[in-house]
Amino acid sequence: MKALIGGAVVSALGIVLLVIWWEEFLMIISGILPVSLVLGGGLAIYLGFDELKENWNKENILSGSSGSEVEKYKHEIDELKKEIESLKKG
Repeated sequence: MKALIGGAVVSALGIVLLVIWWEEFLMIISGILPVSLVLGGGLAIYLGFDELKENWNKENILSGSSGSEVEKYKHEIDELKKEIESLKKG
């Protein structure tokens, strides 16, 4: 209950002070808004570039692996499975 009453008092005080200092509030907003847009845009550019690099790396990995390499690894896995089975028996 104390939090509810305290929240109501603080909200009312905030509204009163916002009305009193409206011009100063707009001045602060006019200073913060461009900076936040520049920083947000820079972050978006960085994340987009990072995602683009990741996609390029995935494409290079997928296009770089040939069928013979896949077959070689499958064969190696089969040999290792046989070796594990022989070790279990022996």
